[in-house]
Amino acid sequence: MQSKAFILSLAAGLISAIVFASATTGAFLLRIILFLLTPLPLYLTGLGLGPAAAGIAAITAAAAVLLIANPLAAGVYAISTALPAVICTRLALLSREEDGEREWYPIGRIVGAAAIFSAIFAMLALMLMGGDIDTLTKLLRTVVEGFVKTELAQVPGAPAIGPAEIDAITRSTLSSLPWALGLLSMGTILLNLWLAGRITLASGRLQRPWPDLTEFAMPGTAMFALLIAIALSFVGGIAGLLAAAVAAPFTFAFALVGLAVIHSLTRGSPWRSFILVSLYTGLLLVPYIGLLLAITGLAETVFHYRTAGRPPETPST
Repeated sequence: MQSKAFILSLAAGLISAIVFASATTGAFLLRIILFLLTPLPLYLTGLGLGPAAAGIAAITAAAAVLLIANPLAAGVYAISTALPAVICTRLALLSREEDGEREWYPIGRIVGAAAIFSAIFAMLALMLMGGDIDTLTKLLRTVVEGFVKTELAQVPGAPAIGPAEIDAITRSTLSSLPWALGLLSMGTILLNLWLAGRITLASGRLQRPWPDLTEFAMPGTAMFALLIAIALSFVGGIAGLLAAAVAAPFTFAFALVGLAVIHSLTRGSPWRSFILVSLYTGLLLVPYIGLLLAITGLAETVFHYRTAGRPPETPST
């Protein structure tokens, strides 16, 4: 590796670690933005300079977090941020010669890898917060009660919330927590991978052609993983929560397939802009539309609507 690339890798790791540390202080909205963009320097390094550079940046960042914070924070950073960045950028740059043409690693399998990392992170987060339902419930009730007494009490005209309402909010939060963790982790990985891809493409440093994302598909094994995880999420207890943590990122993945199906099938339609704007607006206002998209993605995986009656399209460059 050239000395310039080595220095850039070190710098990227340090920047990511500093952003990670900064995401724990300041205004809430700023913390959210910093948290979401923490992995971006690692993805830029991986796609622009290669997997070895991404590895150096990841090790540098994890070491810096260890020095800035503590071993637990460094471990969380390594699992949730560094390792997915190294593996996903490595997969994105994998290719082989097939019949005289360069064939790149399928986007669907990269998304599948992101879903696996997100599921692992969500399950570990649940175990760290409490390895059983009672501990998790007590923790969440403390958080909800603290929010009601400190934050909500300062809002003019806020309704009075008693112990019964706090218990109800706690139960609702507990059931949605694994989904929130899995979806947030999955969204963070894919957002940074996409942003890094667009930035390196614009700079001319992207080492692979830009794929046609409207044609990406998930492997059949991912469909079975999702269906099994959803079934196990109904067993209750900590096992059900862990299963939901697995189901969440895979649901996200198949919702993206559903979006790709809509993008593909509306090509050439005079109503395409209206349909897509309505769809994305609806996603922001009605989250259950994401579930419908995931069902669409599952149906596409089984019935292959996009390729019915036409040859597969060549990915655009």
